[in-house]
Amino acid sequence: MVMRIVEIPCLEDNYSYLIIDETSKEAAVVDPVEPDKILHALQQQQQLQGLTLKMVLTTHHHWDHAGGNDKIKQMIPGIKVYGGSIDNVRGCTHKLDNRDRLSLGTNINITALHTPCHTKGHISYYVTAKDQDAPAVFTGDTLFVAGCGKFFEGTAEQMYQSLCVTLGALPKPTKVYCGHEYTVKNLQFALAIEPNNERITQKLSWAQHQREMNQPTVPSTIEEELETNPFMRVELPLLQASVGCDSPVETLREIRMRKDNWRG
Repeated sequence: MVMRIVEIPCLEDNYSYLIIDETSKEAAVVDPVEPDKILHALQQQQQLQGLTLKMVLTTHHHWDHAGGNDKIKQMIPGIKVYGGSIDNVRGCTHKLDNRDRLSLGTNINITALHTPCHTKGHISYYVTAKDQDAPAVFTGDTLFVAGCGKFFEGTAEQMYQSLCVTLGALPKPTKVYCGHEYTVKNLQFALAIEPNNERITQKLSWAQHQREMNQPTVPSTIEEELETNPFMRVELPLLQASVGCDSPVETLREIRMRKDNWRG
């Protein structure tokens, strides 16, 4: 395998990620909110000595994702900090628009996908590597495992486009790395929306076990999300009818409203 991804839990329930090109030993970091933890993770892995951290990939401007950018620039002079062109990302040195492409090392390609709604300039990063079957996508606070972000700066129409059109069209084996560990609560809510969905029941049981063992529930896959995430299943007539709606966007809006008011 030429691409390696390391999950780094941060704050209370955030994730930062290292993306490593094993051939060139070049690395990128996604949302390094706690820079000290990022550098510690690099040093911890003996086999990764000599690694060069080349870039920061910021999904959106909220402090718990972009708040470490200034410090990591001080710690690693000259590091490139990427963010959405209309998202006002702290410490950003290179602005990205939809479908802009970056390279990491000799094997890894990164495509910026504009996935607005949670913030107006939110970027998800679609990452492919030579000779590796499963791509990866880093979805910040747009797509969570079995959930989606709040509509802070956008509309249900935008979230539908981001989730169901942009991200939903990615290859089904694509691994989904999201910005927070919200999976258990998201699946509990999903089961309240679709009580007869066996895949949700199974995944909830698995996720609860993972958390009991203090293990992450990331990554998911696009295929799993299409089976278990109600926000990505809004085109299904049965789901629409169950919440009293008759269009995907209306259904998405209704489910998000229910989630906002849901106490579990």
